[in-house]
Parts: sequence; C-alpha cells; structure tokens
Amino acid sequence: MGNCFSCFKVPFPPATTDHSSSLEQKDETMELRGLFPNSCQQSGPLVPEPHINGNRKSITTLSTFNNVGSDNCGSMPSVQNNLRLSRGFYTCLPPLGRSGQSSGLTVTIESKQQRESESKLNALFDQYKDPHKDVILADGIERLCNDLQLSPDEFQVLVLAWKLNAEQMCQFTRQEFVAGLKAMKVDSIRGIQTRLPEIVQELSINSDLFKDLYRFTFRFGLDVNSGQRILPADMAIVLWKLVFTLREPPLLCRWLKFLECHHVRGIPRDTWNMFLNFAESIGDDLGAYDDAEAWPSLFDDFVEYENDQMNQNISKDDIMKNVSIDKA
Repeated sequence: MGNCFSCFKVPFPPATTDHSSSLEQKDETMELRGLFPNSCQQSGPLVPEPHINGNRKSITTLSTFNNVGSDNCGSMPSVQNNLRLSRGFYTCLPPLGRSGQSSGLTVTIESKQQRESESKLNALFDQYKDPHKDVILADGIERLCNDLQLSPDEFQVLVLAWKLNAEQMCQFTRQEFVAGLKAMKVDSIRGIQTRLPEIVQELSINSDLFKDLYRFTFRFGLDVNSGQRILPADMAIVLWKLVFTLREPPLLCRWLKFLECHHVRGIPRDTWNMFLNFAESIGDDLGAYDDAEAWPSLFDDFVEYENDQMNQNISKDDIMKNVSIDKA
C-alpha cells in the first residue's frame, strides 16, 4: 500500500578503481619524496581512501599526506605551495660561489695596485737619493724641490717634511719617503704637487692639525746626531717665521725682535710649545698677561721689555707735547 524503504535502496556500484588517477597520484608522490627525502617518513604503503560520491568511488587525496603528525607533513596542496614558495625564495639569493670569487678578485686587484704603487715610490726615491747612501740628502732635496717647483725654504716643503715625519732636517730616509707618500696617497711628482695645497688648506682651518705641525717643527730643527735638545735661537727665529706663514700672531715680529736684541742663546721645547698658547691667548697690547701664571721666564722678560718700550714712547710723547706748549 505505501512506500517502503526497500524502494529507495540503490545497489552499490562495483568496486572499480580509477587506475589512471591512482598512477598520477603515485608518480606525484614519488616526485615529492625525492624532493623531501627527510621531511616525511612514510610508515606504510599508500592506501587510497574510498569516498561515496554518487555512484562511483573517487580518490581525493592520499592518506599519508592527510594525516598531519608531529613531523609537520601536511597535505599535498600545502606541500606544493611551499615548494613553489621555496623555489621563488632561493632564486632571489645571489650565488655564494660568485660573491666569494668577486671578493677574492677585489682583494687581489687591491694588493697588486699597492705593490705597483710601492714600486713607483721606491723608483721615485732612487731618483733623488745620494749615490753612496740610501738617503735623500741636501742635494737630492734641492732637486726634488725644483721638480715640485718649490723653494726649499717654502712653507709647503715644511709641510711635506711633516707628512713624511722626517726625523732630521735636510734628509729623507727611504722608509720616511715611501711610508709618508703612501699615507698621502700619492706616488708621483704631480700627485705631490696636487696634494700639498690641499693639506695647506686643511691646516688653515684645523687648529689641531696646525698644532701638530707646530710641535713637529721644533723637533725637525734639532740636530739629532749631536743629541741637541735646545733649538738655537737663530734657527728658532727662522722656523717661527716659516711655521707661522699661514696664521701669523700679531706680536710675532716684536717677539722675534726681542730675541735678537737680547741675544737669547736657545729655545727649550717647553718655551717653543707654550709660545703658541701665549700668542693665541695674549692680545697684541699684552694687557691680558698675568705673570702669576706658570709662563716661562723668557715670556716675563719679553712682557717687561715691551712695557718699558711703551712707557718710553709715552714719555717721549709727553716731552714733545710739553715743549710745544712752552713755545706757544
């Protein structure tokens, strides 16, 4: 009379396997296993999971990749996406072998350039060195200055000796010459001619650099062979005029005149070094000088001499004024 559930029964289709789909999945799985040999450990054979879909079975995925375990092995689509991302990431990285080769090549080129530059510097030194000694002496320095179009008593020659860190006047050793010009980054006469004016410009604006040059000048003027420690006054006067070529203090001429008039024999290192502070801190009229400070005694004598000169000039002026008044 009525409908029974047996009318709605549908016989199961025969258990058939889509061999082509299974082979494709198997091939893809084997390919992934080759790419990730240690990532996923397969515990058993790949078994397709049957699902009822209408009237046929379909294999949607492999059970091995559906089971997400502690080894972080996910499903096939996730692995494929990660594979594509990893391939894209590694293509952005530069090859390690090439960068290492490039760095080594750069070091080799720089090393070769340094050897060539040092060879040029030694050859340049040989042009001016003494025929009997491995040193550039007075004659060689004069020829070097001629090639540089400089006079031996010019400020730039003192600057060159300072950059070479010359130990003694009228002499350049090979080590001083090569190391000094290498530090200046020049290896030719033209290079020296270009670099020296640049250093002079730096000295004009950098007080620390000038102070270093000023202190070097005292040592440069000493006779090292005789163990000299005090600079002779006549040499000190010449060097003071030379080193203050750029920035002459207002009282320099009066100071040098004082030394000449009082026949000062020599200038100790402390007196030389402190004169730079004295010239910078004391005004032209010497009004800021305080004899209670720890100045060398020679500075006290200089200030006293200058004050006496000033008082004598004032007295002469007063006398002339009084004479004029009396005549009127």
